[in-house]
Amino acid sequence: MPVMSTAERWFCQSAPWGWMAGRLILGWALQGVTARGAVLELGSGSGAMAAETIRRHPECQLTVTDVDPAMVTAAQRRFADEPQVTVRQADASGLPFADGSFDVVVSYLMLHHVIAWRQALGEVSRVLRPGGQFVGYDVAAAPLTEWAHRAERSPHQLIGRHELESALSQVGFESVSVRSTVGGQAVRFTAGEPG
Repeated sequence: MPVMSTAERWFCQSAPWGWMAGRLILGWALQGVTARGAVLELGSGSGAMAAETIRRHPECQLTVTDVDPAMVTAAQRRFADEPQVTVRQADASGLPFADGSFDVVVSYLMLHHVIAWRQALGEVSRVLRPGGQFVGYDVAAAPLTEWAHRAERSPHQLIGRHELESALSQVGFESVSVRSTVGGQAVRFTAGEPG
């Protein structure tokens, strides 16, 4: 089972990441999509983005997942007193949820760690309700991001903007939008499940 590198684990639990997630990244990543109803966060790490999601959208029912047992444990501690948050260990390429379980699925900076990322997109489509939305961001296939991931030796499969756009359409999403950002080092995406 893949786990985060030591550097990634440190970063996901660091105060700077928690601050950035809360004040800078969540709104930018959601791109105007409201975290409403049943929300699934893939690869949540220790839960920094999830904590801000609950702070801003306390009415949603949030399920946070990660494949790394250490991150799941950290998230369980963080959300022990939050009844509207469920923490589960899950691999994005084989989600343990019934068809049509969620209104919104979010993915923040994790899809490139799913080697079977195309399969994961199919799983997202499967667990979304009709009219549901998939939204998030990730690093892009670019020389700088490739170098950084090789240096830390973490499992990864960097995805190009056009490749992601095509794959989202192929699994049945509509209104697909994938945009380069951060000088081509990242992509932001939104996709809708047919209603």
